[in-house]
Amino acid sequence: MLVFLDTETTGVEVKDKICALGIIQDESIHYELINPGKKIPPSASAIHHITNEMVKDAPSFSQSISVKKLESLNAPENILVSHNAPFELAMLQKEGIAWQGAVIDTLKCAKSLMDDLEGYSLQFLRYELRLYREEEAVFEKFALTITPHHALSDAVHTRMVLEYLLDLADSDKLIEISKSYVLLTRLPFGKYAKKRIEEIALKDSGYLKWMSESLMDMDEDLRYSIDYYLRGK
Repeated sequence: MLVFLDTETTGVEVKDKICALGIIQDESIHYELINPGKKIPPSASAIHHITNEMVKDAPSFSQSISVKKLESLNAPENILVSHNAPFELAMLQKEGIAWQGAVIDTLKCAKSLMDDLEGYSLQFLRYELRLYREEEAVFEKFALTITPHHALSDAVHTRMVLEYLLDLADSDKLIEISKSYVLLTRLPFGKYAKKRIEEIALKDSGYLKWMSESLMDMDEDLRYSIDYYLRGK
C-alpha cells in the first residue's frame, strides 16, 4: 500500500516540530493541525500560513488522530511516498515514529530521472510536468482546494508526481533511487547556477569547497555531488 505524507513544520532546524500533517491512503484523506509545543515563527507562517492562534487548541502529536493513523499504517509492507522524504522521516522520528516500510522520495527520484530540469520543488514540478492540466479533476475527486504549502494539497501533488515518475521507472527502481545518493550534474543555485559541477570543480574548486564547508543545510545529494567532483578533479 502506498501512503502519501506531507507535513508543515515550525522550521527546518533540528529543534523544529510538526504543526500540520496530511496523509493519503488509497482514496482516504486525513489532515490535522498539530500543536508543536513551541512558537511558529513568522518566517514559517509566511510559507504555510499556519499561525500560533490556529494551533493553540490543537492536540499535541502524541495525542493526535494522526499518530494513531500513522501507527496503524507503519508496517513493512507499506511504502511511504513523500517529496523530500528524509526531512519528513526525521520529523516523524522526533515524535517516536520510525517508518518500517520502504520509502519513495519523489524529490530524489525526480532529480535522478530528470537531471536537466531547472528546479525540483513540488510547485516547480507541478508546472514543469504540466500537472496543472489534470489537477482540477484530481482535487475535485478529493473535495479539496488547491493550496500550495498545505500538507494535504501537497500530498495530492506528490501523488501526481509519483504517477508521472512511474512512467519513467517502476516502483522497485524508485525505491532503490530513494535509498541512494543522486549524482547531480549542475549546480542549482549560486554564482554558477545551472553550470556543470564538473566544470566548476576544474575552474573554481575553492568555491565548491566553500559551499560544502559553509552551507550546513545543504541538500544531501548536492553535497555528495560536490564532494564527488572535487575528488575527481
